[in-house]
Amino acid sequence: MSILDKHKVLEKNATLLLVFSFLAVTVGGVVEIAPLFYLENTIEDVEGVRPYSPLELAGRNIYIREGCYVCHSQMIRPFRDEVERYGPYSLAAESKYDHPFQWGSKRTGPDLARVGARYSNEWHVEHLIEPRNIVPESIMPGYAFLKDAALDMDDPAAHLSANRIVGVPYSDEMIENAKADLFAQADPDADTSGLEERYPKAVLGDFDGNPEKLTEMDALVSYLQMLGTLVDFSTYKPEENIR
Repeated sequence: MSILDKHKVLEKNATLLLVFSFLAVTVGGVVEIAPLFYLENTIEDVEGVRPYSPLELAGRNIYIREGCYVCHSQMIRPFRDEVERYGPYSLAAESKYDHPFQWGSKRTGPDLARVGARYSNEWHVEHLIEPRNIVPESIMPGYAFLKDAALDMDDPAAHLSANRIVGVPYSDEMIENAKADLFAQADPDADTSGLEERYPKAVLGDFDGNPEKLTEMDALVSYLQMLGTLVDFSTYKPEENIR
C-alpha cells in the first residue's frame, strides 16, 4: 500500500483522523509551550521602560475609547522598509505594561510606535482638531471636542492600583501621589521634581494651550508624546540584555 493509499484511509476514517489530529496538536503544543517553563523571562529587560504616568494612562484610555488603534498600529516590524520609515523596530518590553497592547493589524494611518517627540504639542492639537489642516489627504475624523472636555479621572490612584493587580509595578509612592502627578504633568508652574523621579522622561508642560484647565486633549497628547521615547536605541544592544 502506497503512502497515498494510507492517507486515504486516514481521511475516510473520522475516528482515526481525530486521533492523529490530537496527537499532532499535542506534540506541537509540547514543543512550543514546554520550553517556556524553563525560561526565567520571555521578555527582554530593557533599560528605560517604565509604567505610564497617571496623565499618560488617562490619555491611553482615551486613545482606546476613541478607537485610534483601529487605524494606527503600534508595532514596527523588523523589516527594512518599516525601520527606515518609522524608526527602530518595536521591542516586546515596550508593551509589557500595556493592558491590552496596541500592536494592531491594520494601518489606515501611520504606525505610532515612535511618534513621541517627532512633532510639537501644537502640531498634535491642530492635527486632532482638524487633521486635513495638517495632512490634506487625511481621512481621519476630527477630535476637536477633546480640547473642551474636562478630564474625568476622579480617582487616578484606583487606576494605578488596578494595573498593579495585573502586574504593572506601580509603587505605593506612585499610587499615593497619583492625583497630584496627574495635574502636575500638565501644569507649567507645578513642582515636578517628584513626578520626574517617579516617571523618568515624562513630557511636562501645558499640552493643549490652556493651562487653566486639564482636558482630555492634554491627556491624549501626553500619551502620544511619550510613545517610543523611553528606550535609548543608540545604546541598546539586544544580545546583552536577554536573560
